[in-house]
Amino acid sequence: MEPAAARRVLLCSLCLALWCLRCAHGLPSSGNHDWKKLIMVHHWPATVCKEIENNCKNPPDYWTIHGLWADKAEKCNRSWHFNFNEIKDLLPDMKIYWPDVIHSSGNCTYFWKHEWEKHGTCAAQLDALGSQRKYFGKGLDLYKALALNSMLQKLGIVPSGNYYQISDIKDALASIYGVVPKVQCLPPKQGEEVQTLGQIELCFTKDLQLRNCTEPGEPEARRPEGQPAQPATGLEVCEDAPAFYPPPEEIKH
Repeated sequence: MEPAAARRVLLCSLCLALWCLRCAHGLPSSGNHDWKKLIMVHHWPATVCKEIENNCKNPPDYWTIHGLWADKAEKCNRSWHFNFNEIKDLLPDMKIYWPDVIHSSGNCTYFWKHEWEKHGTCAAQLDALGSQRKYFGKGLDLYKALALNSMLQKLGIVPSGNYYQISDIKDALASIYGVVPKVQCLPPKQGEEVQTLGQIELCFTKDLQLRNCTEPGEPEARRPEGQPAQPATGLEVCEDAPAFYPPPEEIKH
């Protein structure tokens, strides 16, 4: 083979190898996907149903997982598609703790697919989250370890017709977890008096240690850092004011 032809073959082989490496699982497909913290997002099903004006059937009466999100990153590897078979062994816990609240009568595959392809492919930069099985398994582990439902009950914060001060909720959670959470609400609609408690975020370092959800002096975003699975929501960081924590039966359709 002529030297020039040999060089062309070598160059083509090198380019092909780099392209394959770029598409390998766990590597970003494009853009800058650096992130600093993980966000364990819990949402209150009754508020989810109210927010989207969806006739949810028998929504859970406990906080469920919305997602495990890396901040400032999304869809980091568009070639790493969701494969349900990788999480089949997690299915019993996934249905209980990570359900599709909006489409509660159907299967949750679309919801989990969305969470993996938008958020999981970014979180997978960590070895501890470096596969679909690890990502969803660790999400379940963190949810159980945080035990938000039982913690709120111990603090006396339970669904009620009475209102709670958002500052009291945040202070109570900080006293339990040792870090400042982010609390999000559905703003009052026309004819309503107060905002409705909807989402609670607790944040982690890349070492999976709890950390404040905002840095000192950093303003809280008025919108969630990630986007929900479907459809777009109206949740915002709660005003420092009273909030309604609705029992499921209080949401009328």
